[in-house]
Amino acid sequence: MAVVGTLAQTSVAAELNIQTTADQPPRKVIVGTSMQAFWETYPGLTKRLEQLTGLVDQMAAEAQKKYGRGLDLAVLPETAVTGEATSNVMSDAVPLQGPLRETFARNAREHHCYIVVPTYLLEDKERKLCSNAAILFGRQGEVVGIYRKIHLAVHTGSDSLEGGTTPGKDAPVFACDFGRLGMQICFDIEYDYGWRELARNGAELVAWPTQSPQTARPAARALENRYYIVSSTWRNNAAIFEPTGRIAAQIHEPAHILVEQLDLSYAILPWSPQLHNGAALREKYGDRVGFHYYEDEDRGIFWSNDPHTTIGDMMRSFGLSEQYLELRRIQKLLLKAGAPE
Repeated sequence: MAVVGTLAQTSVAAELNIQTTADQPPRKVIVGTSMQAFWETYPGLTKRLEQLTGLVDQMAAEAQKKYGRGLDLAVLPETAVTGEATSNVMSDAVPLQGPLRETFARNAREHHCYIVVPTYLLEDKERKLCSNAAILFGRQGEVVGIYRKIHLAVHTGSDSLEGGTTPGKDAPVFACDFGRLGMQICFDIEYDYGWRELARNGAELVAWPTQSPQTARPAARALENRYYIVSSTWRNNAAIFEPTGRIAAQIHEPAHILVEQLDLSYAILPWSPQLHNGAALREKYGDRVGFHYYEDEDRGIFWSNDPHTTIGDMMRSFGLSEQYLELRRIQKLLLKAGAPE
């Protein structure tokens, strides 16, 4: 059973040389996301900015109510500032400088949190350049960076890239004070490149603003690349996906916001007789350990709530090792026995 449960996970994490965080102290991150459609008649930039900062205000209030401290990261849906693409997005795109920057800089400072703000971004009016972008504001209101959507949507029978939008060229990872954040947008979900690049460059958490409410594909991306994914959508659901490939939390109507605490220092453990589906660690460590164990997947994600004892220390006290290490150990045995590499 231990072998079957371990080999069931694709070994992409090992291929990408993703490093363990199990021996790092707990790193609690409070993440807020939203589900809000923007098909209605555009109300104008001022009212739209008020609407969006109102969503961030709600997330911040929920973080205080639920966890007794402030929000770390808020994620808004794809093109939330400008709404749905028209046949000519140049007429809809907004520049970074001006009300957009001023409003979210103020909102980020007010709640002392990072905010992912998606919009059609006017880059150069003279050259008719605009991007489907996600702007990351920092806790002090500074612009930490911008991700520009690489894989732009194209309607059936058309050759137009989202009404004349220019695709991005790279998938940067941003160093935040809580960890390393990557971003992808909507149709990027269909292509490997950006997700793999984020993993190679050490992303621990990925914001995915989107119009599409998919769950199967982002769950697979989280599993393959071993990071959390937070979706922010227009409809149906927005969700937080674990590196196990499971959904940790999800919005459904009539709710419009979701706030959850994650720990970026964790271990994914496969089934083993010592683990007892997590009960063994709970019996020894009590509330000092947290976990989600999935019997139907023969694995779970575990984290420490004790700043003086890492989850790595806890699992080793039972002779347990992380799933990716078990995969590597078993692969060596299989190669030695003549299995194909």
